[in-house]
Amino acid sequence: MKFVNMIELRVVFVLLYCVVSSYSYNILAVFPHEGKSHQWIFGPIIRELVKKGHSVTALVHYKFDLKSERYNEIILHDPDARGLEVFGLDDLEVSLWYAQIRSSDLLLNEGLQSCEVMFSNSHVKKLLKSNVKFDLIFGELFNSECTQGFALRFKAPLVAISTTMIMAWHNGHFGNPDNPSYIPNNHIWFSDRMSFSERMVNFLATTYAKVVYGAFFDSNRRLLEEHLQMQIPDLDALTRNTSLLLVNSHWSLTFTRPLVPSVVEIGGVHIQKNKPLPKNIEKFINESTHGVIYFSLGSMIKGHTFPQEKREAFLKAFARLPQRVLWKWENETMPGKPDNVMIQKWMPQFDILSHPNVKAFISHGGLLGTTEAVHCGVPMVVMPQYGDQHTNAKAVEANGGGVVLYLKEATEETVYQSLKTILEPEFRAKAKALSERFRDRPMSPMDTAIYWVEYVARHKGAPHMKTAAVDMPLYQYLLLDVLAFLAAIILLFSYISYKILSLVFRSVFAKKKVKQN
Repeated sequence: MKFVNMIELRVVFVLLYCVVSSYSYNILAVFPHEGKSHQWIFGPIIRELVKKGHSVTALVHYKFDLKSERYNEIILHDPDARGLEVFGLDDLEVSLWYAQIRSSDLLLNEGLQSCEVMFSNSHVKKLLKSNVKFDLIFGELFNSECTQGFALRFKAPLVAISTTMIMAWHNGHFGNPDNPSYIPNNHIWFSDRMSFSERMVNFLATTYAKVVYGAFFDSNRRLLEEHLQMQIPDLDALTRNTSLLLVNSHWSLTFTRPLVPSVVEIGGVHIQKNKPLPKNIEKFINESTHGVIYFSLGSMIKGHTFPQEKREAFLKAFARLPQRVLWKWENETMPGKPDNVMIQKWMPQFDILSHPNVKAFISHGGLLGTTEAVHCGVPMVVMPQYGDQHTNAKAVEANGGGVVLYLKEATEETVYQSLKTILEPEFRAKAKALSERFRDRPMSPMDTAIYWVEYVARHKGAPHMKTAAVDMPLYQYLLLDVLAFLAAIILLFSYISYKILSLVFRSVFAKKKVKQN
């Protein structure tokens, strides 16, 4: 009995310690980009921060279903105003490598527009003029630097989040290695094992992205000065002061690369417990003797924009398979649809992928859907269209999670053979092995994210996490000064040696000449 009382006493002490040692922070969350899929990454983190007892004020484009006295929301604009979320496959048909490289310009220009939308909001203007104190700024680091302005204005450390693999132009913020010989650029469809020509293209793409980013840098600085009403002489120093970057990637899927302590991978952070399926979808899946193939191109590409020839190729291939097909299709009807295909405007993707009878996933290679399929161990046929989807597709293929099929190469036979490949038991076993590697971590992605956000707040920005490389000029980082000094020493030694040898040879030949005479 005394032993039990001792245990109870210890439990009470532990609980008291947790209460006393816990902190509640006031956090400002800033997400200027208008892509809805980006909000699906940081949304769960905000929800968890509020659940942990922190107060969060969020600047977002789409309303969260989050009701709490500790949560305040500022909607930046009407989400239907610009239609950023809708693409047609006919618009994305041409995807040449040099067009992918040039996409950096469009992306950075869109970033400036998003900043203007955010700073023009009357509620944001009021916030910037207020005397509210924030312990931490939590914001997206993607295609602009306007989040940095809030860290400057409120004199609070910044924890950034990248909803894609880290962009080429952000590595310098943290002194993070980004050698293009084996680290593929986000917008190029290469793996981490590149041929000579691929390394050349990857080097040019990475260099071009950084140069274009530098060209936009001054525009970012002027925009911040205008809206914050303060001088920012050195925006580069401000960006290097970012405390931490949470990246929506994981080495088991998106290639292994070196990361400094201030860059932390949290790939899969958006994945929650799966929910029960709608009755009609559950019935369709359960009654399929040979399993189900799920087909979706995400939220930004609408399936009904398929060119007729390509749609017919997929339908003919599906008709040859014993599996049933769930196809996310935005129209009410689909001409030529075989009996084993079910269409619906919206489908709960993760809940479908979690069902054990789902055998394959046809995807566009978006990072969210790719991560969900890998988490569930479902092999993929990936048809990348734009942005980081090409890199994601190559990563899936390289790690045994699926095969790549470009839309321009899609015929009845190539679609059929691609699906037959990933439906083989051996291939499905490789996808399961990838899933096990992806899920095998000491902490869940969400626990990792929350721990590091709170860590930065606890340690007042955690400047000790930064490497010395952050403050090094490029010539020092690349050891150009050391190489130049060593080259000068070698040249000087060579010159002195040459002079000495010249004198010796001249002396020897002069003596021989005298003897001969």
